[in-house]
Amino acid sequence: MLATVEIVIPVLNEESALPFCVAELFAFIEQHSEWKWAVVIADNGSVDRTTEIAAELSETYNDLSISRLEERGRGRALKKAWSESDADVRLYMDVDLSTDLEALPELVSCIINQGYEVAIGSRLSKGSQVVNRSFKREVTSRAYNILIHLFFPFTKFKDAQCGFKAISRKAADFLVPRIKDEGWFFDTELLLLAEKGGFQIKDIPVEWVDDPDSRVNIAKTARDDLLGLWRLRFGGIARALSATFTPD
Repeated sequence: MLATVEIVIPVLNEESALPFCVAELFAFIEQHSEWKWAVVIADNGSVDRTTEIAAELSETYNDLSISRLEERGRGRALKKAWSESDADVRLYMDVDLSTDLEALPELVSCIINQGYEVAIGSRLSKGSQVVNRSFKREVTSRAYNILIHLFFPFTKFKDAQCGFKAISRKAADFLVPRIKDEGWFFDTELLLLAEKGGFQIKDIPVEWVDDPDSRVNIAKTARDDLLGLWRLRFGGIARALSATFTPD
């Protein structure tokens, strides 16, 4: 039986980017029949035509479904989609296709064939290529990852923020209910809980092209990240890993 892989695309007001992203993604995964693929558009609070376009796309592609939330938050959208999934590998990628899809099979293979529980695209690992990234975003990204290592000195993963991550069924079932953040800090919290919980993480060098239309509010995101790191550093990880959850 083929292993199942579900790719979640979190979206917020992405009516322009979504059709091209879905077309490119399906064209790519159709070339890799070694796994059974499914794609979920995780809409979190869009007020443009994103929801309508997603519905139209779901009629075109048989293995495409929609997860809809009225509230915003990328982490909130991923928690819902990953919690409802029964796939062997649960993956997410950004709608802007900043990360080259050529890294997708390796991301999945790390979990299915190599025994890792989490695999992440890394723009800071040896062998990665970053194109057209502004100086401001480059400095911000590197400074944030340095900050993570200051709060957690023995952290091994190199790039917490790249929107290209995969997680095993086992890791998702254990970790996702324990993640508190529902915004951009979701990724960092996932990785820190995974590492401190004993789950093996694999960094994969990727080719990444900066999206000039990025709508990330750097100042607000930085503030939320600092608060999240502080929460996890001073008791948050221990409380999360010791919590007991009853399956639905």
